[in-house]
Amino acid sequence: MLTSLAAFVGAAFLIAMVPGPSTVVILRRAVVNGRRTGMAAVLGNECGVLLWGLAAACGLSVLLLASQVAYDVIRITGAAVLVWMGARALWQARRVAGPVGESAETAPVSYRRAFWQGLVTNFANPKAGLFAVSFLPQFVPDGAPVLPTLFALSVIWVVVDLIWYLPLIALAGRVGGVLRRQSVRRRMEQISGAVLVGLGVRLAVDS
Repeated sequence: MLTSLAAFVGAAFLIAMVPGPSTVVILRRAVVNGRRTGMAAVLGNECGVLLWGLAAACGLSVLLLASQVAYDVIRITGAAVLVWMGARALWQARRVAGPVGESAETAPVSYRRAFWQGLVTNFANPKAGLFAVSFLPQFVPDGAPVLPTLFALSVIWVVVDLIWYLPLIALAGRVGGVLRRQSVRRRMEQISGAVLVGLGVRLAVDS
């Protein structure tokens, strides 16, 4: 049991360290709008992780494996969300470069909006569902109750994610003053926007 748990925690840390759409969104919110707003995006992302874990525990995410239509619907929806967020960041980069010193994106962003962005970015990714349904069951010990164990592993997965993201948020908040300079902010918006659009396009064409 302890060996299986240690292996799961180690694997979860490796997964958290791999950058993806959620990392881009979280760091962008933290740098542009501060640590608290970045933390709201983290909490939204972790709710998405927990929902996928619960879906795997209840067998709902198995539908993504069994139904190409269900997978494609979530895939296209998630791709559209990523492309929209990336296009918005690129548009904000143009506004930052304009004569007006402050863009709408640098104005205070509600925690609810940041939370929603983190949640949608995670939960609209069907690969997260496929990963949950194939990853979590591997660490259920023989003879253990499946549903409670999968739920517990999902919670541990969320805790591991938080342990990884909290230092990143703290670092982003510490250097945020430098990164919020107009020229630096413009470049950051361009990079994050291009990355999000690229990830969205890649998700859209992935079968």
